[in-house]
Amino acid sequence: MKKVSIIYWSCGGSVEMLANMIADGAEEAGAKVTIKHVADATVVDVIEADSVAFGSPAMDEDNIEKLEMQPFLESLKDLPINNKKCILFGSHGWTDDKFMKLWANKMKSYGFDCIEELTVKEFATKENLENAQLLGRKLAK
Repeated sequence: MKKVSIIYWSCGGSVEMLANMIADGAEEAGAKVTIKHVADATVVDVIEADSVAFGSPAMDEDNIEKLEMQPFLESLKDLPINNKKCILFGSHGWTDDKFMKLWANKMKSYGFDCIEELTVKEFATKENLENAQLLGRKLAK
């Protein structure tokens, strides 16, 4: 059974909804899922997982959330990630989705194999939620 960790930061609820749908999809595909707000996550959640998903909204200057998510992810950069499958998901409002490309490049430089990205504009639509569920299934394979 594959282990999938989903770690996210959410303010308005869209990122949390996406995280829950990714978890549902991974569980439906037979994975053991750990889903945590980044404040409750540890490096062990990432290391022990076969694949991971990280979620954050875009904040100022096309960055992910700076106080909790960014420091957590930076704590992973010197670990033996070994091309672990990763999905990034998030939301943005006033900006475009440029933050996702910047984030994906950073995660690749840490050794992750970023297989998919999902961004929503402000609020998740039914289609976005269905896509999130499909991404969860992908992580579980």
